[in-house]
Amino acid sequence: QVQLVESGGGSVQAGGSLRLSCVASGDTYRSYCMGWFRQAPGKEREGVATIDSDGLVNYADSSVKSRFTISKDNAKNTLFLQMNSLKPEDTAMYYCAEGGGSCGWRVPGRNFFGYWGQGTQVTVSS
Repeated sequence: QVQLVESGGGSVQAGGSLRLSCVASGDTYRSYCMGWFRQAPGKEREGVATIDSDGLVNYADSSVKSRFTISKDNAKNTLFLQMNSLKPEDTAMYYCAEGGGSCGWRVPGRNFFGYWGQGTQVTVSS
């Protein structure tokens, strides 16, 4: 079992920044893919960015790639998402997820990930 606990969400104005954290505990995969997903009200959960045990990073699209940075601290079993230049459309519940195996060359779909955190809310006002 893997437990994931997110933190760092909040309310900011457009153009602001937030740094999300996700602490992982419990069993760990030797090879893993960790990622951030988000779900806005009335919309499906969508991938934002992933990083795997080899350090391979993927971003969902160019808008995210230009403003967000995913990283991890292996010593602290912590995943981060630095979000800059936030926009109102970034408003969503953000979830941390982990799955076994490499992420591959793109952000995997939701079904790849077997473990999820409870989420942290990000609200961006205009």
